Amino acid sequence: MGRLPLILLLALLALGGCGGSSEETTAPAPLGSGDLAQEVRSAWEKSANCRRPKGASRWGCSVGEFRCQGVVSDRGWTISCAKPGQSVAFRVEPS
Repeated sequence: MGRLPLILLLALLALGGCGGSSEETTAPAPLGSGDLAQEVRSAWEKSANCRRPKGASRWGCSVGEFRCQGVVSDRGWTISCAKPGQSVAFRVEPS
């Protein structure tokens, strides 16, 4: 087996172990697409701890039991929040 196929096989095996929980909320979850996503997004938007630090391209904060990470993208901010067994993601336009 050549080097590239081995790398691809390892990558596929690693991805196969991600997610899969029946309690997981699929991502991305825009506002209004589900109660959990809406609640987490609303709490994230209201939390002073979740405000993007000036000049930061990545930042994190906690929203209830969820740990969230914000990342600057070409379409705004991509926010991903997770706790054991559940995750939500949404996009926010910079303010």
